[in-house]
Amino acid sequence: MAKQHTEYVCQECGARFPKWMGRCPKCGAWNSLEEVVVTSEPERSASTFVAGETAQPQPITAITTDEWRRFSVPNGELQRVLGGGIVPGSGILIGGDPGIGKSTLLLQLADMIAEQGLVLYVSAEESAHQVKLRADRLGVHHENLRLLPETQLSHILHHVEQMQPRLVVVDSIQAIYSDQLQSAAGTVSQVRACAAALLRLCKTSNISLFLVGHVTKEGAIAGPRVLEHMVDAVLYLEGERFQTYRVLRSVKNRFGSTNEVGIFKMETNGMVEVPNPSEIFLAERLPNASGSAIAVTMEGTRPILLEVQALVSDSSFSQPRRTTNGVDFTRLLLITAVLAKRVGVALSNRDVFVNIVGGLHVNEPAADLAVAVAIASSARNRPVQSDLALVGEVGLSGELRSVGQINRRLHEAAKLGFKKVLVPRLGRSQRSGILPDSIDIVEVRTLRQAVSAALLSQ
Repeated sequence: MAKQHTEYVCQECGARFPKWMGRCPKCGAWNSLEEVVVTSEPERSASTFVAGETAQPQPITAITTDEWRRFSVPNGELQRVLGGGIVPGSGILIGGDPGIGKSTLLLQLADMIAEQGLVLYVSAEESAHQVKLRADRLGVHHENLRLLPETQLSHILHHVEQMQPRLVVVDSIQAIYSDQLQSAAGTVSQVRACAAALLRLCKTSNISLFLVGHVTKEGAIAGPRVLEHMVDAVLYLEGERFQTYRVLRSVKNRFGSTNEVGIFKMETNGMVEVPNPSEIFLAERLPNASGSAIAVTMEGTRPILLEVQALVSDSSFSQPRRTTNGVDFTRLLLITAVLAKRVGVALSNRDVFVNIVGGLHVNEPAADLAVAVAIASSARNRPVQSDLALVGEVGLSGELRSVGQINRRLHEAAKLGFKKVLVPRLGRSQRSGILPDSIDIVEVRTLRQAVSAALLSQ
């Protein structure tokens, strides 16, 4: 028998408490707790999740996977991030800042998959006319794409069972609610229950599911953390609001690599894939300008060449500023400290600004050398050699440390016309690979040697 009890839910952060308080202890909001009556259902057997009946153990060799083979996506960048296609019955969660392009990308994806079968697009935040206006702008008009403006879970599940589509898109999970719970839509209990019900139905029916998730101001997906554990893949759409490029990054994927990224360009007709981002990011580069260096980074299995810009100027403040865009701030502090201590670049009374062109964020240490050389170039007002690319991690002793997948980085630099690549001392295992003949590999051991070799003489 179902039991009822009273709880107090914060309307700001979703935290639940057994008694009323004037101020939420978690987020600090005043008068945000509202009383709700929660009905607890009897616990169900975990075995009903998969097949609706008691599961029986069977030999692993007797299990077939033919019906679980991926179906392709006619978009190379999206196909790459998903690990080679969409697995039937999989649940995929995609998050991102408001207005970054999540609904646009998924509406385009729904139109692509509609070529292969029925697709149900559940619009829980927009009316049918609003989605139609976006569809007309994107050129989405396939008959197999069915639009359902609905927020009640039971109605959505009914239509999914009746249609048996190939793909279901729910935009967004925070706007769906179940009438079996007394709490408001978007609360922790509603998000968890609605996501579990949708995933249960789609897995038992072999239907692929895409869920759109809101994000908090810190950038994490809003709602319970268990939501990310329930789904098979978690994707984040990143990018600067005033930049045209978007990065779709995989942070969890049970069916593929978690390091892949897809590069898109936001245009009037939607998200356009960028098959060769290196050429675009380097198109507007000024070769002989000081403070500019080329880093060869790896995003998943793809090498990308990026321009690192640095500006060093005399500070008018007692505490010099360190400003970064696209580079980790603590990493910038480490690099400036090594430059001042080990290389002799005077930065104690000078402001340092570092920017990654294109609005991308670089997290791997292989870009350390390019950041350091760009700062030294601006501080000494000496440009970096125009045909030089840089790869390497900077250590606290001023040494350069090797990085992985050096062969792929060198081949990408050679393909884009660079004649030299400055790298840390290569090991025996790295020399055993096939290195490009059209590029001069300059090996250095310390950051001081790298700065001397990279900068042009005055």
